[in-house]
Amino acid sequence: MEVRFAARGTEIDAGLKSYMEGKVSKLEKFFRKISHSQVVVSFHKGNYNVETTANANGVILRAEDNAQDPRRAFDQALKNLERQIKRHNEYLKDKGQFHSEADFSFSVDSAGSGNKEDWTTYDPVIEKVKKIALHPMDPKEAVMQMELVGHSFFMFQNGETGDVNVVYKRKDGNYGRLEPIK
Repeated sequence: MEVRFAARGTEIDAGLKSYMEGKVSKLEKFFRKISHSQVVVSFHKGNYNVETTANANGVILRAEDNAQDPRRAFDQALKNLERQIKRHNEYLKDKGQFHSEADFSFSVDSAGSGNKEDWTTYDPVIEKVKKIALHPMDPKEAVMQMELVGHSFFMFQNGETGDVNVVYKRKDGNYGRLEPIK
């Protein structure tokens, strides 16, 4: 498995890098089809933020955590990522054993509790479907439209490429854009 590292506002020394690489490589014992992983370490306002991402056979799993020590932030983020990989693995196993007579009952309160039983019976309900007209615009105009409607995301047709894009508001107050891979 390929492990990529990125640092923002700080540097990752060789000892920390080898520590992280050793721990991340152990993720394969939970799910063998992890093609690559990425660890992003950033330093902001006295805290280290560690974001771990794994590509599990096309499914992107991501976890992050903050701490004053980068190892502690990394360990907690990796623990969260391991939990997600285990959940994904259980989901794939149970999906293969699906029977049409099965009774799927769930409660919204237990959907995110992390128990195996809760995860396998979780069946999201789409309450509303909204149809929108896509208008060609640039990303800056899309952000302005998003702010005007008061949403945290906005789907639009990119005027330059013609593709459907999504702009969204990030936790740090900045904006992000999702665009399809061709």
